[in-house]
Amino acid sequence: MEQDFKSIIEKIGEDLTREGLVDTPKRAAKALNFLTQGYGQNLDTVINGALFSSDCDSMVVVNNIELYSLCEHHMLPFTGLCHIGYIPNGKVLGLSKLARIVDMFARRLQIQENLTQEIANAIMDVTGAKGVGVVISASHLCMRMRGVEKQNSEMKTSCMLGSFLKYKDTRAEFLQLIRD
Repeated sequence: MEQDFKSIIEKIGEDLTREGLVDTPKRAAKALNFLTQGYGQNLDTVINGALFSSDCDSMVVVNNIELYSLCEHHMLPFTGLCHIGYIPNGKVLGLSKLARIVDMFARRLQIQENLTQEIANAIMDVTGAKGVGVVISASHLCMRMRGVEKQNSEMKTSCMLGSFLKYKDTRAEFLQLIRD
């Protein structure tokens, strides 16, 4: 990958011997590997056994999980917040595992629409929850830095599964909790 970055830098007209660029191909390759580390992860490893029996049947909500991803169309960053809610069905997931699931899927080339669904489906699959809701609000540099250059644009996506989709009161409770 380092050689590919050297080629790209040369093709844009830069001098790879310039002091500030000498190690850039190596650093860029390392950064891209870090930003796409989700490809080397799977749900079982991320969960790492942190699924626990519980009688809790009330909604569990985690707000404001930061996410960083790269858009699959331009490989430019998008950043935002993910809000997750689920209603346990005999099992609860370790709190940090929700954030790790977000990171696993976000650290791949993505579109926000798919990211939202992948997170919700993974939580539903792992926990067997009665319902799952995921809302993501993100800012995309492909909208801010290029093309239409709209600096204040923000994209919001949601995925509601099970009781979050079926019952409007459950969905409304989740949406109110993530607003507070």
